[in-house]
Amino acid sequence: MPSVVFLRGVNVGGANLCRPAKLARELVKFGVVNIGAVGTFVVRENVSQSTLRAAIAKRLPFKCEIMIVPAANVLKLASKDPFVRQPSVADITRFVSVLHKRPRELPALPLSLPSEDEWLLKIIAIQDRFVVGLYHRQMKAIRYLSTIEKRLGVAATTRNWNTIQKVVQILKDV
Repeated sequence: MPSVVFLRGVNVGGANLCRPAKLARELVKFGVVNIGAVGTFVVRENVSQSTLRAAIAKRLPFKCEIMIVPAANVLKLASKDPFVRQPSVADITRFVSVLHKRPRELPALPLSLPSEDEWLLKIIAIQDRFVVGLYHRQMKAIRYLSTIEKRLGVAATTRNWNTIQKVVQILKDV
């Protein structure tokens, strides 16, 4: 079954430098397609998660969390358009955080940080291993993204909703 790979902490702040396009070329036998510069890949071929994880880890010069999600799960998330009732304005970013595994306990939603009245980050849904939310385009808001991991007790990596839409388009073309 096709899958989607999300690398955590790649090419952030000059650390864990990786060339995703080169990595995708090295994994051509799995039908890997690179999406951007932060370690998001569509894997078109049917390959086991353990084989794929080992092949990626072998080619990275550093250790990082490799989150592999069945393509069907990403398509399911996008098909429901989780942002349909959310504001679409220039200073708000729509995001999805991909979790290493499903959390044991889920918080009451929506979860607004730092507060309901003056939120900088708002989690609006959690579907399986996906945390869906919004944040204001302010430097202070970015630090709240790390609280997702702390609140849920699970490693996470975050992508803009536009990236998820690109993934979906490639999956539909498979």
